[in-house]
Amino acid sequence: MAKKFSHLLQALPSDTLLRSTGDAIISAPVEEDHRRLQPGGLFVARRGQVADGHDYIPQAIAAGAAALALEREVDTRGLPFAMLRDAAEATGYLAAAWHDWPARKLCVIGISGTNGKTTTATLLHSILQRASDGRAGLISTVAADLGSSRTDTGLHVTTPGAPLVQALLAQMVANGLTHAVLEMTSHGLAQGRLNGVVLAAAVLTNVTHEHLDFHGSFASYRAAKMRMFGLLPPGQGVALLNADDDQTASLMEGLKCRALTFGIRAEADLQAESLEHRPGGTRFTAAGRAAARSLDVTTRLAGDFNVSNCLAAAAAAMQITGVSDAHIVEGIAEVGSIPGRMERVVAGQDFTALVDFAHTPDALEKALQVGRALLAPGSRLIVVFGCAGLRDQEKRRLMPAIAARLADISIFTAEDPRSESLDAILATMAQACSSAGGEEGKSFLREPDRARALLRACQLARPGDLVMACGKGHEQSMCFGETEYPWDERHALRAALGGVALTTLPTASP
Repeated sequence: MAKKFSHLLQALPSDTLLRSTGDAIISAPVEEDHRRLQPGGLFVARRGQVADGHDYIPQAIAAGAAALALEREVDTRGLPFAMLRDAAEATGYLAAAWHDWPARKLCVIGISGTNGKTTTATLLHSILQRASDGRAGLISTVAADLGSSRTDTGLHVTTPGAPLVQALLAQMVANGLTHAVLEMTSHGLAQGRLNGVVLAAAVLTNVTHEHLDFHGSFASYRAAKMRMFGLLPPGQGVALLNADDDQTASLMEGLKCRALTFGIRAEADLQAESLEHRPGGTRFTAAGRAAARSLDVTTRLAGDFNVSNCLAAAAAAMQITGVSDAHIVEGIAEVGSIPGRMERVVAGQDFTALVDFAHTPDALEKALQVGRALLAPGSRLIVVFGCAGLRDQEKRRLMPAIAARLADISIFTAEDPRSESLDAILATMAQACSSAGGEEGKSFLREPDRARALLRACQLARPGDLVMACGKGHEQSMCFGETEYPWDERHALRAALGGVALTTLPTASP
């Protein structure tokens, strides 16, 4: 595959390209990481949060770059180049053009939201697998299904960089897939990583407090989420929003596309009726203007928030040609568990142990509410969680206050402290819990080492209690400083149930 540099530049929005010099044959993919650049590729230099791609132009030239895309003047050593207003915004379009716009050859559904993205994406993928005879792809936090292969990802970053997004979509096309489900983070949307993707439908599960460290304000966070709807072609596609989310009414005012809602409590185009929460899952009827007829839905997933996720997946599926009621009902019923989402860990103990990815105030509150609903009278809810370093600091006050209200015992511990002081993070959390009525040593504890925190929770648990490990879910590492240390919450909790604290983290006792 080869394209003229000038041809790729034609894919850019008119206000993105400032000027260009020379032309070249681009015979390898567009890259923004000089280490991935192949001879004949186009290197896009952009200013990042940590590094400036312009500093690596000599390495890119040495690696065989055929042309360069820049944001500022540098020595290009005679190579053809384009000067861009915003390289991050341009990269997706350039990569999509080089791969012949793969999203245009697929029916792509985007899913964003503070919470519920992965579960909704997994449910929708299950539905579309049935509707497409197994030709549906998926890129989510926990898995990538390209048709020829399926891999667990365990990504800290849900949305890959723009070149990889386009390469994965192109691989799906090459593998004969017809549909694709993509999780879309606010970071990925704000940074233009999804530019060049064309959506048939866009699902917004909810918008609650998260990532204000990156976006700066809740308004900017909302605006980033809204960028997903801009990936719908003008006058085509449909937006699906959660009627139970208090942000939805104002978000819908800014939409320029057809919109439908789903919900449990608020009036919606697809609504859950006759909910029945049972030990083995949930049953409900999905009905409303969005459905040709009411559907009797059974899911093995617990909690109202998972009913909402099922509705979101069903509402989106109803907008896709070739998806039947049976595909929706069977696809939802097939999903038994999502890695790291209310996932049970069983090691012969006489109490329940769950791992959940809840790492935002809203997600933690909903997870603990489900936990309380699972308890028999007199049993206790014990939760283990932390708050990440170099991230939204307001969560360090909000989440302990939620735990003080809904959990019987909370254990505050490490969760990707990065370069911040873990002791300082835990002190802030402890103060917030105390202010909300918690009492240290009785209703909450501090344990910096996460493995020992899990062990302590299991040691405190009595028959019939519930231990919940929240925040890490499916992830496969934990960051201290700039180092990612191996960490699997499910493995660590299973060890704790056996009376052992893993020693893989730097906080472990010598």
